Amino acid sequence: MATREALWDYRDEFGDAFGRTYFRRFGPGVVSSIGLGTYLGDPTPAVDEAYREAIGLALRSGVNHVDTAVNYRCGRAERVVGEAVRDSPIDREAVVVATKGGFLPFDGDRPDDPGAFVRERFVEPGIVASADLANGAHAIDPDYLEWSLDRSLDRLGLGSVDCYYVHNPETQLATRSRAAVYDRLEAAFELLERRRAAGDVGAYGVATWDAFRVAEGDERYLSLAEVLSRAEAAGEAVGPDDDHGFEAIQLPFNVAMADAFTRRNQRPPETRRSSGGDAADDPEAEPVSALEFAHEAGLSVVTSASIGQGELAAQGAVPTDVDATLAGETPAQRALNFARSAPGVTSSLVGASDLDHLRENVAAGTFDPLGASAFDAVFE
Repeated sequence: MATREALWDYRDEFGDAFGRTYFRRFGPGVVSSIGLGTYLGDPTPAVDEAYREAIGLALRSGVNHVDTAVNYRCGRAERVVGEAVRDSPIDREAVVVATKGGFLPFDGDRPDDPGAFVRERFVEPGIVASADLANGAHAIDPDYLEWSLDRSLDRLGLGSVDCYYVHNPETQLATRSRAAVYDRLEAAFELLERRRAAGDVGAYGVATWDAFRVAEGDERYLSLAEVLSRAEAAGEAVGPDDDHGFEAIQLPFNVAMADAFTRRNQRPPETRRSSGGDAADDPEAEPVSALEFAHEAGLSVVTSASIGQGELAAQGAVPTDVDATLAGETPAQRALNFARSAPGVTSSLVGASDLDHLRENVAAGTFDPLGASAFDAVFE
């Protein structure tokens, strides 16, 4: 598990090589504002080795935030992350490792019949009930998440994870009501509170795609205030005090997907009240953006798709007027610096199994991000 002392020591070792605010508050200490994602790539030994080398280089270069999930690359990503962290000369306690549970993972490669695989591997052995599945491959009930967390800890081989996300909980809205999804999240958070008390998890949160950036009336929408209130209830239920471990959210954010900053779709928590599930809004309250809400609530924000899974690395992909405001020698660096310039963002993830791309991404951190006023001016 990452510790305050080791995280600050890492910052002291690498901080002078980077620009202003490169390291930012996260968990017990600080973390690099560029993080390494492990979502992309085929489930092959060659890609395993490429990621292993890239993660090792990243840790030795000033990136101490690695993000993965139980289902990434058919379950191979976690194993590679664990191997790279264990083999690194960088102290494990100086690295923030995050993973996720929600989607059912394959076992190393893509099965010919995914439906049959889910039935035989998960439903028939009782790991997950078919009634708990959404879209045939997603579950967040506590029994399944406990299995998934144990699977992650086994694959990572690190003893604990620093942040565990419930992965895309809005997927459950395809099969059940919003109130029921909030109830399931609260039950999931109670499980994670117990695992936090046991030392398996440092903190937890939710990693989303649509939930916090779509309009309030959208069928994929979740209220961040209500999700946070469910974590508070879980902390009170599990004890031993009223504290809770809900500390981070993850959502997509880039120059082409800036909804988390531009859309005011989240009601401040003091304007909401519990109503046995979904929360009621005060019609007189002004909604705020997801980023503003998270900042005011003291939550860390990690951005995914920070360069649009590579699409924003192409010359001309970032609008010319925006591109001109950003620091960086390449389009990828400027796109990445846009994401980590947004007020309230803690760390921006970018995937890289290519060492040259990794070096380019790390070098983005040597440039200063936009200040808050300059970032606001981009949208004027």
